[in-house]
Amino acid sequence: MKKTTFALMAMLAVSVSACTTAERDATTGGLVGAAIGGLATDSWGGAAVGGAVGAVSGVLIGKATRNGWCRYRDRNGRIYEARCR
Repeated sequence: MKKTTFALMAMLAVSVSACTTAERDATTGGLVGAAIGGLATDSWGGAAVGGAVGAVSGVLIGKATRNGWCRYRDRNGRIYEARCR
């Protein structure tokens, strides 16, 4: 269980590099929550619940701590920074 959790975290961490700010916050929170939930309960159910709670928490905490600038993706897939909405 532990090896699978860490391998999944590493794979998803690499795929996060081009996401928008909210997507990165959710993914980071979800990964941390899944790791903690999986390690604490040693079950897939605990990892799933931890991931869901972590994703929601990641977005909320990220939004509260942001300094007013966010990364957005336009229709063509280009990423740019602007004031948060």
